Amino acid sequence: MQFLDDSLHPQNQDKVVITVAPYGPEWMPEDFPEDIPVTMDEQIQKAVDCYEAGATVLHLHVRELDGKGSKRLSKFNELIAGVREAVPEMIIQVGGSISFAPESDGEAAKWLSDDTRHMLAELTPKPDQVTVAINTVQMNITELMNEDEVGGTSLCEPVYWEAYREMTVPAGPAWVEEHLRRLQASGIQPHFQLTGMHSLETLERLVRRGVYRGPLNLTWVGIGGGFDGPNPYNFMEFIRRAPDGACLTLESLMKNVLPINTVAMALGLHPRCGIEDTLIDQHGNRMTSVEQIHQLVRIARELGREVASGPEAREIYKIGTWYKDADETLAANGLAPNRRPGQKNVPLRGR
Repeated sequence: MQFLDDSLHPQNQDKVVITVAPYGPEWMPEDFPEDIPVTMDEQIQKAVDCYEAGATVLHLHVRELDGKGSKRLSKFNELIAGVREAVPEMIIQVGGSISFAPESDGEAAKWLSDDTRHMLAELTPKPDQVTVAINTVQMNITELMNEDEVGGTSLCEPVYWEAYREMTVPAGPAWVEEHLRRLQASGIQPHFQLTGMHSLETLERLVRRGVYRGPLNLTWVGIGGGFDGPNPYNFMEFIRRAPDGACLTLESLMKNVLPINTVAMALGLHPRCGIEDTLIDQHGNRMTSVEQIHQLVRIARELGREVASGPEAREIYKIGTWYKDADETLAANGLAPNRRPGQKNVPLRGR
């Protein structure tokens, strides 16, 4: 991304699009009963509360009545329908991992099969986005956690701790290409969850080959454990290398969430918050998803940035926009064109 002399001036930045992840599938309701919704009505109301607080993108997971993350697509359909009716302007972003946890005590945690994960493209009603990882990678979310932050929660139970410590994200080439094909055929925009520079480079190659033909909504995920760590040099290099036309959100874990979100907003980028990312504030106290949104709204205003409304967030994300081929996709996202046969040196934009 390019930064001009006036790029840090708020009048030259997009309005802030706040993503909230309020369902926290890695936690059980007893870990934070004041803020973990269980019934369907509670889960819908949580989306309403977050939208009214200022979040316009809802990262959606679903719970069963026993408090465990749901793997039933029918439950996703039910929650999407309820949220769509209650807050029709909110961008619904389904978490592409669905749920990763043991089915019962003593069992290993498992991801759904590739065929079942592809069925996210058939959800009814249709979400606006499904998150998509690029490249299979380790996702040990416990690496940056410590006893002071998560002590006493269900995540510390040995079977859960080991499940999340050993978790990997299966996102190989064949699965990614087929998943993108199905999402695009259904008119669902992928939101790319990228673990570092290697995944950004793979995504660019997919665009150059015409596998993906749409806007680049990206999230840099700095949670360690196989993903980038929350080191400023990591995310600043990612920002530098991100295409000029991409829309970029920064995401991290626990006490890293607030400082990274603050940097993101100062740079003209976008934040993500919610109990899926952190249950606590900078002092180790429990902090609800709505409280986290209010905090980001206050900081955004101090920085001089306005918070996007639902329709404005849809325009920034280019929801519903698609391109005819690789050339148009490259141009729209600010990437250099593909090299033509016999062409020397670096192909220039705008030629």
